[in-house]
Amino acid sequence: MTRRAQMTRKEGMVTSTPKKLMERQLLKEKSSSTSKTPGKRRRHQISMKPKHRTPEAKGKHRFRPGTRALKEIRHYQKSTQLLIPKLPFSRVVKEILQSFGPNYRLQSLALMALQEAAECYVIGVLEMANLCSIHAKRVTIYPADIRLARRIRGNN
Repeated sequence: MTRRAQMTRKEGMVTSTPKKLMERQLLKEKSSSTSKTPGKRRRHQISMKPKHRTPEAKGKHRFRPGTRALKEIRHYQKSTQLLIPKLPFSRVVKEILQSFGPNYRLQSLALMALQEAAECYVIGVLEMANLCSIHAKRVTIYPADIRLARRIRGNN
């Protein structure tokens, strides 16, 4: 390092970046020859790691058609929690109770039992509608399948 560079460095004016300074130090350390042969000393090159390439901008990951639906089906078949939200269900039940009279109240356990029974009924109808659509050699449930399932069950 020259005298001028040392002076500017002491004064706080850095002429090169810290990364370059580290590279220079490594060059000095590695430049000393390790062999005992007389003559010229060999200079070793610092092996710089190649910069990591940033992956090209890829689009959002896309599943094949039907994969996500099958994943959701498996998820909901494993789960045991109720699928109908509680507040909207309780509003519907209270609205139906108002038609019978203004002074009816429900305990929370009774509301949960009603919700459990309602979900069980809906799942049963959809299972039967699915069987009706499979019988018709289809995979899509149509409203006619639901009507047929309710008619077979005896519900109007």
